[in-house]
Amino acid sequence: MTPIPANPATQPGTATGSAPSPAAGAASKDSVPLHGHKDSPQRIPRWLERAELFLRVLLRLYIGLVVSLAPWYKPFWDENPLFGQFPTIGAYAANGAVRGIITGLGLLNLWIAFRDAIRHRDG
Repeated sequence: MTPIPANPATQPGTATGSAPSPAAGAASKDSVPLHGHKDSPQRIPRWLERAELFLRVLLRLYIGLVVSLAPWYKPFWDENPLFGQFPTIGAYAANGAVRGIITGLGLLNLWIAFRDAIRHRDG
């Protein structure tokens, strides 16, 4: 009894010389995969890479602006119901150093967005 291969599509025939199965015939040496060449991986279209970069930079800019400005916007930060419900968190949030750290994280996000936009502009 001959052993059964893990993937019959890779075997052009059996060891006894019988006719190849329909699944094995589909993977013959003459056939080319749907994506082009036999050994090359599928290439992502250039427009899709550009669209992904644009959306990534836009999202990072938006998040960076919101996180940078939120600690200094009085209705959002000082009158936040979450800080009123948890006074310990509110006491920390009122500290200027905490506001500065949050603003720094937002500025870091903005820097990453600008760096990605400049680094990848040529492609």
